Amino acid sequence: MMRHRLAAPLLAMALLAAALPARAEKWVFLGQRHVTDRAERDSVEVTASEGSFDAIQIRVKRSPVRFYDVTVVYSVGTSDELELKDVIPANGKSRVMDLRGGNRLVRRINFTYEAKSLGRRGAIVEVYGRR
Repeated sequence: MMRHRLAAPLLAMALLAAALPARAEKWVFLGQRHVTDRAERDSVEVTASEGSFDAIQIRVKRSPVRFYDVTVVYSVGTSDELELKDVIPANGKSRVMDLRGGNRLVRRINFTYEAKSLGRRGAIVEVYGRR
């Protein structure tokens, strides 16, 4: 009888623990750029005071944006080409893109992209880093 009384609370605690994330993710806003309907190159500069990151995510507002190239440049001068040859819809976001290498102190993120919009409205591209 005592086992049945303990089984329900223990099961509830196990389910709750499984539902919690392994670690809390902290996303930090790194910067934004206005994108026109012409293909262009742009950068988001990241200061050393913002720290190091293990992943980035790109979020798009207003209009869809087609990405041709995304490069993360680290403070030591090395860089990573990230696979993101895709259109991110308005109010959408990219997948979480893990950063490689031991030193992940990001100096800047370079883009080649274009907004899929008509007129001057364009789109807003925001970059977030995960600690």
